[in-house]
Amino acid sequence: MPNTSVLVVGGGFSGITAALEAAELGHEVYLVEKTPFLGGRVAQLNKYFPKLCPPSCGLEIQFQRIKKNKNVKVFTLAEVTSVSGQKGDYTARIRIRPRHTAPGSADLSELAGELSARADNAFELGLAKRGPLHLDMPFAFPARYVLEKDELRAADLETLEDNEFIDLEETEKEIEVAVGSIVVATGWKPYDVTRLSNLGAGAIDNCITNMQMERLAAPCGPTGGRILRPSDGAAPKRIAFVQCAGSRDENHLNFCSYICCMASLKQATYVREQYPDAQVTIFYIDLRTPDRYQKFRARVLADENIRTVKGKVAAAAQGEGGQVVLTVEDAVAGTKSHETFDLVVLATGMQPTLAGERLPIDVPVDEDGFIVGGEDKGIFAAGCAKKPLDVMKSAQSGTGAAMKAIETVRR
Repeated sequence: MPNTSVLVVGGGFSGITAALEAAELGHEVYLVEKTPFLGGRVAQLNKYFPKLCPPSCGLEIQFQRIKKNKNVKVFTLAEVTSVSGQKGDYTARIRIRPRHTAPGSADLSELAGELSARADNAFELGLAKRGPLHLDMPFAFPARYVLEKDELRAADLETLEDNEFIDLEETEKEIEVAVGSIVVATGWKPYDVTRLSNLGAGAIDNCITNMQMERLAAPCGPTGGRILRPSDGAAPKRIAFVQCAGSRDENHLNFCSYICCMASLKQATYVREQYPDAQVTIFYIDLRTPDRYQKFRARVLADENIRTVKGKVAAAAQGEGGQVVLTVEDAVAGTKSHETFDLVVLATGMQPTLAGERLPIDVPVDEDGFIVGGEDKGIFAAGCAKKPLDVMKSAQSGTGAAMKAIETVRR
């Protein structure tokens, strides 16, 4: 008889969904997430489709379901290091990095503020710094601070000495679990924007990515929800969105990232809600808003302060006073011009997390890093590990993967 337990690799929206669907049908589930907190990319958004609600809306419901279900075993700061065996009888080794804080949900914000070390905040995508003791979001799960021991300064070590909530001696550990099937929900990462040198990404002030825009607009983000220019904190009056920044390009990502057009239309509403007089321009190849999103597109583009230009942005350059100068081609008018903006948002592509990385699970991936098989071995891909998807379809994919995993272990 096969082992009826399920291993889920990745604690984003699709992974959480897969874990819960299997657990609520009575299966023991091991949910493994490499970062300190569950939620994945959804946790970094200001709002997500289809209801345009904040991430806490959907994630907190999922977190409550996890808390109430004893079948779900959650491991954060954890990675699968090896998998051996066969369908119905796998053994997985999981490495768990130390958190260095006591179990529970003690409020360590005052202690965190006393530490002097600062590092780039990966959760804020480089828009802010953070201290070594941090809780990335107000609705974090687990609601437990993490301490980056290797970032501490000598003075910080003295501050933390003998604190009952800090364990500087905690060490890495490994555990072994037996499962019958595996769901791989490793998600996606923004395409490396510094590779888009013609668009000035990473080199030009006030030229940001669409995920950075989400953090600027998020109430718990680095600016408290105000969309401000990173260079000087000024309110932008002219904003440009550049579509397909790295996507549908044989030199970068040769596929459509699916969500970018909808994300830019959504972010245009962020700007217009905050700045009634702001002018927004969207440069696009095609505006792809499938199915139910057509109505949303029509509503956004009915705004007279939102302009669309069908054409390619050839280059970006640093202008005076922190402005960005774009060289743009209007495919309809057949013209080429230079336009100046206060803020430029690049709709950078959705790249699978597995691109350029090796997963210690015997599952095939295509040249882009998407999983393209493995089901015959009882290994099932979910969410953006399989192909570009929005949040709703990622959740559906997670459910589908869970059902297949269950069917495998029930045979």
